[in-house]
Amino acid sequence: MTSQAAAAPLRIVIADDQASVREGLVLLLGGLPGIEVVGAAADGEQALRLVAEHKPDAILLDLHMPVLDGIGATRRLTAEHPEVAVVVLTTYADDGSVLEALHAGARSYLTKDADHADIAQALHAAAGGLTVFDPRVHATLLAATAAPSRPEPAPAPPPDDLTQREVEILGLIARGLTNPEIAAQLFLSNHTIKTHISRIFAKTGSRDRAAAIGYAHRHNIG
Repeated sequence: MTSQAAAAPLRIVIADDQASVREGLVLLLGGLPGIEVVGAAADGEQALRLVAEHKPDAILLDLHMPVLDGIGATRRLTAEHPEVAVVVLTTYADDGSVLEALHAGARSYLTKDADHADIAQALHAAAGGLTVFDPRVHATLLAATAAPSRPEPAPAPPPDDLTQREVEILGLIARGLTNPEIAAQLFLSNHTIKTHISRIFAKTGSRDRAAAIGYAHRHNIG
């Protein structure tokens, strides 16, 4: 008799609110050598009761369940039964779900397109203290935990107390637009444009349009 055959089977609880998924996992995993399914739960609270009753080696847990969801159940299991390895099996591979589950204490995270051999391997690995992710989850985790790019520096405030609207109009002047063209582009009246330009001239010390254009070029406006 080999040591593998002599080894005690891995005792697991399965928790998923979808009866068809839950029953399918019980049949698939329970039929594998080296695994014994000792309980199946339809929600997080029931999963906790089964773990307390049967003391399994690992639990295969869906995230989205009624009464107590998978994240809440994982937190409770980690606190109350730290010896039980939590393996998440869910439809969702978004970074929020992955990180939240891992922070709650899950050791492995698989999506439901994983085959039964991969799930069994992850359960055995998690019970042995290892972590397993399927490729989709691994890619999501890498993207979520990658070093953030250096943030863009905040733009400098407009010079000489110019407002954003005045900077916008000065930029259009620097591009050679006439007052009517600026008014049409900004959906403002000619009178409003003239008022803004008067303020721009005063704030920038420009005596005429040519001086204002020179000011715009010196300050990279337009």
